Amino acid sequence: MLVTGSSLRWVTVAPEGESRELSRAGSGLELPAIEPRQLAIGAGVVVVGILLARLVRVMVRWWLARRHTPSYARVFSTLAAFLLGALAVGAGLTVAFPSVQPVDVLGGLGIVSVAIGIAFQNVLANLFAGVIILVREPFTAGDQIAVGATQGTVEEVNLRETVVRTFDGRRVLVPNSTVHGEVLTVQTGYAHIRTTVTIGVDYSTDLGRARSIALDAVRRVPGVADDPPPECLLTELAPSTINFDLRFWSGARQLEALETRDRVIETVARALIDAKIDMPADIRVVQPSPDLLAAIHRRSAEERTGDRPDEDR
Repeated sequence: MLVTGSSLRWVTVAPEGESRELSRAGSGLELPAIEPRQLAIGAGVVVVGILLARLVRVMVRWWLARRHTPSYARVFSTLAAFLLGALAVGAGLTVAFPSVQPVDVLGGLGIVSVAIGIAFQNVLANLFAGVIILVREPFTAGDQIAVGATQGTVEEVNLRETVVRTFDGRRVLVPNSTVHGEVLTVQTGYAHIRTTVTIGVDYSTDLGRARSIALDAVRRVPGVADDPPPECLLTELAPSTINFDLRFWSGARQLEALETRDRVIETVARALIDAKIDMPADIRVVQPSPDLLAAIHRRSAEERTGDRPDEDR
């Protein structure tokens, strides 16, 4: 404590060692000076890295396109360019700000990645599902698939969705997570698919002759595969017909299968008609209710006795 004139003043004197530590701590809070030369070099590193990333994208896409599908090459070349660009940005920041250590940058990126993952869960789910689809390649562009209520031809697969053109000409974007997580039917996964046509003949029909005529007719239809061969199997004793399933194999694409089915039905029906084999319609038995039976009997009795209401005379 010092006394100066009529005023009192408290003065705290720190030991010499503590004053040095405080000075060091205070100097540690000071940010280093930013040099324009370092900023220019860092910006140059970023620019060169981005240009190199674009070049790598073109080269990787060309190289992958020779071995994989166009969608595969496009997506993975984009990912390679993105990773190289991110490394260039990190290197540029390190050069421009020497006090920023790579470990600090990685730590900051880790925190940002966690925040992005929480905020964009659906986006990341679609991204990872798209990568899995492209690596596994359960289908490619041009295949016809069915997932959920969507059926159509695949146009492309990107990092977010699978683009499908439906059979009635609509463009549908199916999220990759849906494609990867639900039951997926690839109609063109094999060269041929089987189609079944049910035919019913009269009970008095010679079944062996009807079977032979149907099979001969199917074999003549363009588009029906020879291997596996067509089959004709009896399946049901219906109320008015004996039914058999006519099974044949055709091309897997939707339009091709429908056109072949149309030709098979027309050819087989004409062959059975020409052979005088009857294909009767379903027989339906109508059982009247008791009230209806009573009304019918009453009406019949009135007509026999001639006692009809005046409005009927």
